[in-house]
Amino acid sequence: MLNFLPKPLIGVISFLLYLLNTLFWAIPILLLAVLKLLPIRPWRVGITYLIDHCATAWIALNNLTSRLFSNIHWDVKGLEQLSVKDWYLVVANHQSWVDILALQKVMHRQVPFLKFFLKKELLYVPVIGLCWWALDFPFMKRYSAAFLKKHPQLKGQDIITTRKACEKFQFKPVSVMNFLEGTRFTPEKHQQQQSPFPYLLKPKAGGISFVLNAMGQRLDKLLDVTIYYPQGAPSFWDYISGKVREIKVRVRVLPIDAELIGDYEDPHYRARFQQWVNQLWLDKNQQLLELQQGESR
Repeated sequence: MLNFLPKPLIGVISFLLYLLNTLFWAIPILLLAVLKLLPIRPWRVGITYLIDHCATAWIALNNLTSRLFSNIHWDVKGLEQLSVKDWYLVVANHQSWVDILALQKVMHRQVPFLKFFLKKELLYVPVIGLCWWALDFPFMKRYSAAFLKKHPQLKGQDIITTRKACEKFQFKPVSVMNFLEGTRFTPEKHQQQQSPFPYLLKPKAGGISFVLNAMGQRLDKLLDVTIYYPQGAPSFWDYISGKVREIKVRVRVLPIDAELIGDYEDPHYRARFQQWVNQLWLDKNQQLLELQQGESR
């Protein structure tokens, strides 16, 4: 609607609206989070519903801001089978901070509110870090192999953290979101990894294996989401200032079979699970190739 305005002005106005919207909804979210500390399960489940409703309204207003100031063509396929009453494990490729905004826009009121696995350092982001905590977003602290060699007592801590986080997701429908690459794609990271996937970094299978192990009997389906930016991966500023013209999203709904659930410490299961994840990533890489080729026709 207002995308005719100068892009820098759009960016400033959009940022202020995103900020005001976040501060407005942070108040009830954090107040409700304090009330949720009362250790009575029905009470906590009820408060969780209220917090998620606040977060859903927050996303709705962010989406409204985007519609007002940008003219993005959303090419989205695969939402037909989704329901807000199901439990989902969601995986996606990761190129930009805009991926989170794109996922929130596309999945809004299509699935339960998305809960992202986040790096523990993001807990300290002013205001929004506390909101993520209040919304039960899992905060993960990853240790390098060299660090674990020096501190072997911390081995397996990520499994414990994942299980504790997933315990909170047992009592109401949820969409647990995980970027399997663990970091945003860049040509430098791709070259450093020597990734066999031309458009993707190597996937990290352990994280979703832990989620499946903790919630496998509760999760209904896996959503494999592929995000493609025809103009190249945009920055957050590009997105809020109306510079992004098109975003393509493809969603595949996959079953969660019994053989996907197991102990990641078991070498036979680990090899089988990694093979499954690699095939998932081969399919995603092929889809990105097809989306790119579609642009050149």
